[in-house]
Amino acid sequence: MTTYRESRPALLSLRTTLHLDAVVTGANGLAYTAGATVLDDLLGPTAPVLAGIGVFLIGYALLVAWAGARDPIRKQMATLIIYLNVTWVAASLVVAASDLLALTTVGRIWVVLQAIVVGGFALVQVLALRASRYPVAPGGDGDT
Repeated sequence: MTTYRESRPALLSLRTTLHLDAVVTGANGLAYTAGATVLDDLLGPTAPVLAGIGVFLIGYALLVAWAGARDPIRKQMATLIIYLNVTWVAASLVVAASDLLALTTVGRIWVVLQAIVVGGFALVQVLALRASRYPVAPGGDGDT
């Protein structure tokens, strides 16, 4: 298993992008969970649906935070997070373009805006991962 340390300067380090992703995702999850009964009228989905999305986001934020806290950061985990972020963007755009969650106009705008943010995280994570393409030790798995 190949792992990578930050080796060349990037706009943001892979660790920083993962931490920012975790904070924003966790905050979004907390807002959906704690504010589900307020946000349902504004965004459209029912409170239980919003709370469920919130719980999922909190769990995902914990995973992203854990991945960013590893030393060194595993390339495979960072790549998985990038793929999951891209999948979230695609799913969000499908939801925004359909009636799957009965979104209000504000809800559709919100879903597209958060998809843009998540897509931005995926992009900076790809750039940071590319900037850190120097193995820690040849043939080593890097688990420390």
